[in-house]
Amino acid sequence: MEKGVAIEKAEGKLGVMLVGLGAVATTVVAGVELVRKGLAKPIGSLTQMSTIRLGKRTDNRFPKIKDFVPLADLDDIVFAAWDIFADSAYDAALAAGVLTTEDIEKIRPELQAIKPMKAVFNDYYVKRLHGTHIKSGKNKMDLAEQLKQDIAAFKKEHHLSRVVVVWCASTEIYQEHDPVYDSVEALEKAMREDHIAIPPSMIYAYAAITSGIPFANGAPNITIDIPAMIELAKRHNVPVCGKDFKSGQTFMKTLIAPGLKAKQIGVSGWFSTNILGNRDGEVLDDPESFKSKEVSKLSVLDTIFQPEHNPDLYSNVYHKVRINYYPPRGDNKESWDNIDIFGWLGYPMQIKVNFLCRDSILAAPIALDLALLLDLAHRAHMKGIQEWLSFFFKSPMTAPGLYPEHDVFIQLMKLKNTLRHLRGEELITHLGLEYYD
Repeated sequence: MEKGVAIEKAEGKLGVMLVGLGAVATTVVAGVELVRKGLAKPIGSLTQMSTIRLGKRTDNRFPKIKDFVPLADLDDIVFAAWDIFADSAYDAALAAGVLTTEDIEKIRPELQAIKPMKAVFNDYYVKRLHGTHIKSGKNKMDLAEQLKQDIAAFKKEHHLSRVVVVWCASTEIYQEHDPVYDSVEALEKAMREDHIAIPPSMIYAYAAITSGIPFANGAPNITIDIPAMIELAKRHNVPVCGKDFKSGQTFMKTLIAPGLKAKQIGVSGWFSTNILGNRDGEVLDDPESFKSKEVSKLSVLDTIFQPEHNPDLYSNVYHKVRINYYPPRGDNKESWDNIDIFGWLGYPMQIKVNFLCRDSILAAPIALDLALLLDLAHRAHMKGIQEWLSFFFKSPMTAPGLYPEHDVFIQLMKLKNTLRHLRGEELITHLGLEYYD
């Protein structure tokens, strides 16, 4: 029997529709345009830069991922976006202040050509933003139908073969589980009745999935992480993934925490604080939106440390997360972590981390990789939750009853082994005994 999975070829154009045309989205678009012109390198992109080992170490087979699996070429991507502000990608990129004016000017015509469609938005769910480029409709189902029309028109206008939707918009307020999430029928009824439990992000997800379009959720919003959306994704044979791009401080946690656990070093406390001045920081200044982010960030350590299995080391970890809006810093986020640890005989020690990062510079390649890998998954006829893409998320989605894997090294092994599986290559366990037989 032939190994591997039948994957449709990446023929034709791939439409990447971004929800939100702010700092992250404009950095994605501008970055791809600069790379296409040979003016920059796609640093930080797993699909464009990373290699994958095939077979034994002695085989010396290390192709780039983009040469190993049939991904869409960057030259075949066409971008579109929805936003509550009517600014073109050029004006939005200048306003975001992530990239230099010099870099933005190099691709001015390409960015000016991208004008956002009116967005689905309600300031009940994101209280600190007040745009006017907003759709109106008789109910939330009507708004979803308008989004589906946008998707169909974009695909037709640009003669696209395939489309992917990536949420790059702001964090919505925290929402508890509601019974309307439990079935497709209940969800659709709630949308027709304008139920308060249905935020804009769910309307986008519903529109994409029922259009047969893969959807990635880059924010901590619940969005697709509900039974009804998962059922819809399976019905429509659509891969989905989320939630919350893992880019800065949480990424550092998933690097450091596995190392402490591997060495059986105990942790008594982990205090994390951030300052951030972009639109994301402004939104997170609202306590209800911050709650969504806090839940996403706090979930990481428990599943790495597994205190129930390591009670002497991690049963009493005091974990605190803070985000402070500080306009002068713009997109250049700064985070501080104080980690109180203890070692042999319980003697205390400390680790302090000061990470001066560029939020959107770290998030942009994640959005690109997710678009390309979700498109690959769709062409490989994968559907529902794509846990193998956990590497990119703070709060990865999993099957019901299954805890998420947060260790970044295990996540990367899972991702690469999935690619090996798709192409019929042997999975790598790193056992290594074959070299010593």
